[in-house]
Amino acid sequence: MTDEGTRETGTDEGSGTVTVRARGHEYVSATHESTLEVTSDDWLTPAGDCIVGVEADATPADLPAAFTAACRDDGATIAATLAADGHERTVTGRGDPDLSFESDRSMVFRTSGHVDERTVMVGADAAAADLDREFAAALSAGADLTVTLRVE
Repeated sequence: MTDEGTRETGTDEGSGTVTVRARGHEYVSATHESTLEVTSDDWLTPAGDCIVGVEADATPADLPAAFTAACRDDGATIAATLAADGHERTVTGRGDPDLSFESDRSMVFRTSGHVDERTVMVGADAAAADLDREFAAALSAGADLTVTLRVE
């Protein structure tokens, strides 16, 4: 957090890249077949089968205006590279004009076209269940997670 009380995101101005840091949790199962989520909450229940990271240092509401504007372009390609404990997976999807980036709690990558205040990407080519099981196990063991978002 900055002195003004807003979260800082690792942003490479002009490149359309934002870095979010989180960590795994003992209840990460990564079994949801249509979504993948990272939350700023510091807790997780076994029912949260799409959540792969907790204590995220940024939410959709924290993302820079230039980044979110680029994501609202119909032709935008959005990629989220997740990395933890030597494992890496890139999930690629698209933007949508209806993305609001209003959530101050969690960001969701969706294989569907559904949009709500948490949605950061639609039409994703992977969901939580598509993570390698060793990657999911590392997150379940509490590994630090880095999510690098890029928009083109």
